Amino acid sequence: MSDIVKIFAPGSVSNVGCGFDILGFAIDGVGDEMIVKKNDQHKIIIESINGYEELPTDPKKNVAGVAIQALLDDLDSTQGFDVEIFKNIKPGSGIGSSAASAAGAVFAVNELMGKPYSRLKLVDFAMKGEAVASGDEHADNVAPATLGGFCLIRSYKPLDIISIKAPADLWCIVIHPQIEIKTKESRALLSSDIPLKKAIRQWGNVAGLMSGLYTSNYELIGRSLEDHIVESQRKILIPEFDELKLSVMEAGALGCSISGSGPSVFALANGIDKANVIAAVMNTVYKRTSIEYKIYVSKVSEGGVQICE
Repeated sequence: MSDIVKIFAPGSVSNVGCGFDILGFAIDGVGDEMIVKKNDQHKIIIESINGYEELPTDPKKNVAGVAIQALLDDLDSTQGFDVEIFKNIKPGSGIGSSAASAAGAVFAVNELMGKPYSRLKLVDFAMKGEAVASGDEHADNVAPATLGGFCLIRSYKPLDIISIKAPADLWCIVIHPQIEIKTKESRALLSSDIPLKKAIRQWGNVAGLMSGLYTSNYELIGRSLEDHIVESQRKILIPEFDELKLSVMEAGALGCSISGSGPSVFALANGIDKANVIAAVMNTVYKRTSIEYKIYVSKVSEGGVQICE
């Protein structure tokens, strides 16, 4: 059994328009890398966080440290670990920065402890770390980061996650304005009261999106990618959101909405050619601003956390 492992944990898009806290998918092209190794000190040591050194290294305040401790507590183990994190996802990006670290950490420790847990069980531990960043244990980022693909969280208690394979030609385009929106602050904007008529429309869209994914019905996927509850409350935090959404929809996107808590915005497209057109439109909208940004064009990542060779 090895004493050291290096892993890659992908970024993710959560909510996916209509699926607040219950739906997400993993993306290619961006993610965190971590090196985790056993130590003889019987404690978790966050040795470094390369890229975003201002993040806490106290394991009780760091998402990776908290997630690892949850796993060790369940095992009743005092094994110690040294953790080195290479943050390639900006915190507060809306593409699963904290989830990647939490998911990657528990996956790595599980490997080094002889794989006592399934990937599905690892989501439970990763959620404990995610709560440090967001204030709540939610799985719409950590589940796809761990399992890959689309993930529907049917229930939290008990945790029940349904994995869904993405249609073959479904592409995701994400624009990440280089500003930070803290998940806790973004969640605080949301009203706790939802009118029944809005809830009914939202339930219909979630069901329609699931059906569209299972049957590769791109037109149905597009019709269902509407958020009647969260988007209107959060979009005020994202510069040029309305123009961006209008422009990509006119360019042929299936749908467009906020990725997680923002500021990232995602669109889905049928085919790489259409995805590249949409990416160019996003670039046109944002190059007129003074805001730095990154754009990712990606298929849905089916693998989840992986060991780096």
